[in-house]
This record gives sequence, C-alpha cells and structure tokens, in this order.
Amino acid sequence: MKELIKLVDEYLDKYLPISYPEDIFKAMKYTLSLPGKRLRPVMCLETARMLGGDMMKAMPTACAIEMLHVQSLIHDDLPCMDNDDFRRGKPSNHKVFGEANAVLAGDALLTLAPQTIIEKSAGLTSEQLVQIIHEYTKFAGAYGLIAGQVVDIESEGGKYIKSPEETLDFIHLNKTAVLFRLAVRCGAIIANASKDTAEEMDEFAKNFGLAFQIYDDIMDETSTFEEMGKTIGKDKNSGKLTYVSLYGLEEAKQKFNSMLKNCYAIIDKYDTKVIKEILNKIKSRISGV
Repeated sequence: MKELIKLVDEYLDKYLPISYPEDIFKAMKYTLSLPGKRLRPVMCLETARMLGGDMMKAMPTACAIEMLHVQSLIHDDLPCMDNDDFRRGKPSNHKVFGEANAVLAGDALLTLAPQTIIEKSAGLTSEQLVQIIHEYTKFAGAYGLIAGQVVDIESEGGKYIKSPEETLDFIHLNKTAVLFRLAVRCGAIIANASKDTAEEMDEFAKNFGLAFQIYDDIMDETSTFEEMGKTIGKDKNSGKLTYVSLYGLEEAKQKFNSMLKNCYAIIDKYDTKVIKEILNKIKSRISGV
C-alpha cells in the first residue's frame, strides 16, 4: 500500500509541472499534493494488476481519478458548498489562493484528468481509451458526482424529495461510491476483464463506497481534527443527512459491518493483499469506536 501511494505521488508530480500562469498550477498542485490515502488510484492500479493486466498501463487513469477526486474536494470546501476551512490538516484551497482561483483550480483538474489519460496512456487500444473516457465523463458529471453533490445540498435542513433513506443512499452512491466504481471499472477495462468480472468488481465498489462513507460519518462524530484533518462535527452542526444522524451510531456501525462483509465476500476470491489491507484498516478503526 505504501509503495503504491509513493508511486502515485511520483506520477502526480510528473503529470502536473508548474507552468504559466503559475498561480493556477500552484493552486491545482497544492491540494493534489497534500498527504492522502490515495485509495481511488490505488484501487485502480490494484484492480488492473489482480485481474491480469499491466499495472503501469493504468497509472495515467489512476492519477486522473485522483485529480477528479481532488477537484471534488476543492469545490466541496468552498463557502457556497460545505464551507470548510481545512482539508487533510491544512488550510483549504480557497483559504490559500482565494475563492476564484479555487474554483478555477478545480475546473482545471477536472479537464486535466482526461487530457492525462489520452496523452499519457501508452499501450492501451483506442477502444479501451474511449471506454475509459466514457466512464470518466459519466461518473464525473450530472449522472454521478455532481448529482450526489446537488442532492446533498438540497437535503440540508430536512428537504427530501424521496424518503430520507433513499436520499441518503443516493447521495453517497454518487458522492462517494461513484469514484471507487470509476477506479475499479477502469482497472477492469485496462485488464481486459470479462463483463461478469467487471460487474462483480463494480458491486464491490458500491459496497465499499457506502461502507467508507458510513466510516467517515462515524469518525466525524467520534474522532478528532488531528485524526481526520478536517473540521469535526460540521455535518451535524449544519443539519446534514448522515448515516449517524439518520440511524444512530450503533445502527450505523451495523450497516458498516454489513457493507464490509459484502466487500470481503467478493474480494476474498482474488489475490490482493492491497485491497484487503484497506478493508482491514477501516474495519479496525470502527471496531475501536
């Protein structure tokens, strides 16, 4: 896991040199370079490897997915969204570079990502590239990440079009699970995996995404700023719909364990120490709560 994180960091730095105008590139690189778990790019690389593909062929796509993830974090922290002053223990992008440059840095990462896939992906067929770009644009937009963000904003203060349960699942299948789905689906494409295998990995990613969001909701209630690197208790104070606010802490933990059990049932079929390490780590942290 640590080796893969280090490798991803090296290529992210390589794919984003500082250019003119420097302010926008520095803003892009600031949040992208903050220390993180790199779960999404690692899962893309590991999925490609464990399904029989060349992991390095997946590197541009893996880094592009991290760029998309970081874009979502920059925009999520803006005053017009979640209004958070900290990210990964450091001041949020807009606190360092101003709101205008933060918006533009997010937009720039959103577009640099597919550019990186197209320009840096050696050894992939045209068909694979088209499939990957299609997955990226679908999950990054109004049928994925943006849909989740919109419903998240709409649901503040108890304004639900659907039931609270349906609304919560919709938000987190799109805000959180969607990027894990993108990671494993692209890894499967690069490995030329069968349709059945790709669908099984997609099911894993849905379950993992929900488990990870429940984990985040629980930690937001029980951890510290030093552990999470962001403002703690903010969701609760702003009236956001979370698994803990809707179900309570104990039932949220039960749902987390159920989702994680589904993940193990799928991933235990494969030879992957890395993904099992990720599952074990978040399981152990919730077990200690």
